Amino acid sequence: QGLLVESGGGLVQTGGSLRLACAASERTCNGYNMDWFRRAPGKERQFVAAISSGGSSISYADDVKGRFTISRDNAKNTVFLQMSRLIPEDTALYLCHCRAFQFHTWNDYWGQGTQVTVVS
Repeated sequence: QGLLVESGGGLVQTGGSLRLACAASERTCNGYNMDWFRRAPGKERQFVAAISSGGSSISYADDVKGRFTISRDNAKNTVFLQMSRLIPEDTALYLCHCRAFQFHTWNDYWGQGTQVTVVS
C-alpha cells in the first residue's frame, strides 16, 4: 500500500454525484498543498483541483468549477473531492498528489488512482 490511497470511485449516471477520498499515511502531506488530477483514456493527465495546507486557498480547473468541491481533514490526513452533476467527460482515473519536502529534497507523491465512470 502506498503513501496515498484513493477511494470512492465507481460507475454513476450523468447528473449523479460521487465523493472521492485520499488518505495520506505517515502524515506525508501534512503542511503541504494537496491536489487531484485525472487521466482519461488516450489523454494527458489533467489538473482538477488543489487545496492549500490549511484549506484557505483552493483552485479548480475551469471545466469542473461549480460542480466539484475539494476539502481536507488534516486530523485524518485525508483530502476529499465532492463531485456533482457528473458528465461522461468526467470519466477518468482520479489521482491524488502532494509535493512534500522530505529526505532533504522535494518529492512528488501519487496514489494509484480511483476510477470514475459516468454513463449517459
